[in-house]
Amino acid sequence: MTQRPIAIMWFRNDLRLADNPALRAAVKWASEHDGAVLPVFILDPVIDGQLGGATRWWLEKSVSALAQGIDGLAAKSPTKTPSLRLFHGDAHGVLETIIGSCNVKAVFWNRLYDKPSTERDTDIKSALSDRGLTCESFKANLLFEPWEVKTGNGTDFKVYSPFWRACQKFPPPRTPIAAPDTIALCDADLGDEVSLSALDLGPKPFDWAGGLAERFTPGEQGAKDQLFDFIDDRLVDYADLRDRPDRRVTSELSPHLRFGEISPYQVWHSANHYADAHPAQGKTASKFMSELGWREFAHHILFHAKDLRSVPLQGQFAHFPWSEDQDALERWQKGQTGFPIVDAGMRELWHTGYMHNRVRMIVGSVLVKHLLIHWRAGLAWFDDTLVDACPANNAFSWQWIGGCGADAAPYFRIFNPVLQGEKFDPAGDYVRQWVPELRDMPEQYIHKPWEASPLILKAAGVRLGTDYPEPVIGVKEGRERALSAYQDMKQAAS
Repeated sequence: MTQRPIAIMWFRNDLRLADNPALRAAVKWASEHDGAVLPVFILDPVIDGQLGGATRWWLEKSVSALAQGIDGLAAKSPTKTPSLRLFHGDAHGVLETIIGSCNVKAVFWNRLYDKPSTERDTDIKSALSDRGLTCESFKANLLFEPWEVKTGNGTDFKVYSPFWRACQKFPPPRTPIAAPDTIALCDADLGDEVSLSALDLGPKPFDWAGGLAERFTPGEQGAKDQLFDFIDDRLVDYADLRDRPDRRVTSELSPHLRFGEISPYQVWHSANHYADAHPAQGKTASKFMSELGWREFAHHILFHAKDLRSVPLQGQFAHFPWSEDQDALERWQKGQTGFPIVDAGMRELWHTGYMHNRVRMIVGSVLVKHLLIHWRAGLAWFDDTLVDACPANNAFSWQWIGGCGADAAPYFRIFNPVLQGEKFDPAGDYVRQWVPELRDMPEQYIHKPWEASPLILKAAGVRLGTDYPEPVIGVKEGRERALSAYQDMKQAAS
């Protein structure tokens, strides 16, 4: 058993070496106390409960990349020792076991903001501090703490625009912190460690993740590459084309931010540097940074909400007459609704674990409003299939599209999937990519094949109801049914 004092670095959704305040503090503490750092990752019930199939796949790759990164830093040390230690079980119990087996004197981590995580962390910090251990947490994954940003009355915000204006009155976000040059690692033998394969994060019941690997490279280096590619090649067009799924313009950083492979500070300052170097492009950089603001707002709402996943923020929606149409839900999940832009999005999601944000709004609107299926069903499907599904953004977005969340689109604002397709995928290129049954449809009918004549359908090789489904519900019929349900809810709540 080592007698050197040990500082535990507890990694969670901060799987990076650069701009990691807790890691930097652990390394500094170890240096000052002639000690060593023990990096750990614990797959505990809180983290496990927030994972779906796609995020489990991502987490496995990201943890592996982090371990390799720590190996690289440790290789610069005189003695080669084990790198990232993996555990499976209750986090408090695991930490207590580690503390009982070696000379742990300090524990460091970066903060999370969902209720299960904050309650767990508060209990652990209290217990460890009572035992005389140094126990510190840090702001690393948000630009602004949820309790820092208040209205003039001292309350939390419910609307995005004034929230973001309030954020911009704070001092600019701090400069990102460099990764440590080396890490002196603890060499203690910890008997409860598990292997990465024992965490059992791989896809089940079959490996459907080939398309995920084609689209993304999990890990800190993958995150940096994605950021630099976006800044160098796509940010210039972001303000004008970000709503176009047929054009690759968005950053696609959301899964990297979800797992903390890159920090919002790194993203913020990269965009700021771009704006400084290209004064004429200030508008597009500002627009991108405002999208970081939406991420901040989602976490602000998550922190203050009672239960963002289950309870509508607007209480009247507890009376909404949701449908239990399992067939319609399954058609939506499989990309067989008969609305081409919706089906393209749902198929992209299944194949890549990702979907363009504009399309997310369209498919969400069709599910919740045209089909009257509870937003929690959409939330559950996205939780399982999105590589960027997180407790804040996913639940916040589904409440928003359902009309029951913070700063939500009014329920009676119903996206028309045909008009949305024609506006944001005007030539139908996005649909042709993901719905190959329609690749030969003329542009005029690509978003509404049911309006094409039998001759046009035959020329395109499309038999509606056989090669491609009829719409699950009429566009007008779905809108009218949704408005009627909205009126029923208002009467029930009055």
